[in-house]
Amino acid sequence: MEIKKVLVTLPVSQEHREKIEAVLPEAEYTYFGGYTPDDERIKPTPEQLEDADVILGSVSPKLLQHCRRLKFFQLFSSGVNLYMNGVLPEGTVMTCATGAYGLAISECMLAGLFMLQKNMLQYMDNQKKHIWKGAGMTRSICGSTVLCVGAGDIGCEFLKRCKALGAYTIGVRRSFSEKPEYMDELYMIDQVDELLPRADVVASVLPETPRTIHLFDEERLSKLRSDAVFINVGRGTTVDNMALAKLLEEGRIGGAVLDVFEKEPLPEDHPIWDAPNTVITPHETGGFTSWHTMNNLAELAAENFRRFCAGETLLNQVDFEEGYAKKNK
Repeated sequence: MEIKKVLVTLPVSQEHREKIEAVLPEAEYTYFGGYTPDDERIKPTPEQLEDADVILGSVSPKLLQHCRRLKFFQLFSSGVNLYMNGVLPEGTVMTCATGAYGLAISECMLAGLFMLQKNMLQYMDNQKKHIWKGAGMTRSICGSTVLCVGAGDIGCEFLKRCKALGAYTIGVRRSFSEKPEYMDELYMIDQVDELLPRADVVASVLPETPRTIHLFDEERLSKLRSDAVFINVGRGTTVDNMALAKLLEEGRIGGAVLDVFEKEPLPEDHPIWDAPNTVITPHETGGFTSWHTMNNLAELAAENFRRFCAGETLLNQVDFEEGYAKKNK
């Protein structure tokens, strides 16, 4: 298999460039220094895309129509829904970044949860107004029940940290697997309805597939307790945010920590902006804001590039029928 040109769209260090280029020294490498798939700074030209044999990094799906020779595509996101439905040339092998974001995103999930449980939103508002006033009772992760729907890398990292803080942890997966020690209980996705009323914290870390779109609709969200906190860091399409805003406003859900939305940027007039006890971040928890994440991505790209060239089993190879990465044994 002939590989002549490689495009790299992650702002990698010189050390990582050397590691990538050592895989195939005779290839031509072109680097771009942007940060998101839609960032003008990382857009390769149509000519560069047409000639590329390998792309290490995210490129806007609408630009991939120019690819003609693409054989291997290492995506720098865990979600792959934008790259399904024939946007890649037939025969292209795609791998995603599952495993690279667990630490950074799980820490952000905890940060948002602590803000709500310790009344930090109210204290921040009081600080701006120069008001010296208590905000009432607080809650603790210790002794609470934490349910994570989508117990892959990110969900597992979150449950590990909650368990270490004294929570009772429940995981939900789409397929059967052995229960890890940091989960007190493990269930399949079709059992989620009976689990929701039990939880103090419900975290959704689901990918977008035909089966997960609006999985958390108004009916299912209504099963949460009125004091529960709902977290979504998976895909925005898995939650009906209009219904969530309504339930938060009515006090039927205690609070929410949200990093992803059905439409991004989140429209200025969306009611979720003003929903009570809600922490909103602009799809940044899994971005390139963490050195740890950047290093993970660069190491993954170099290793999968090496494996592809050597004909070895790839990490996180995407199953185009299922819409997510195959689990490596």
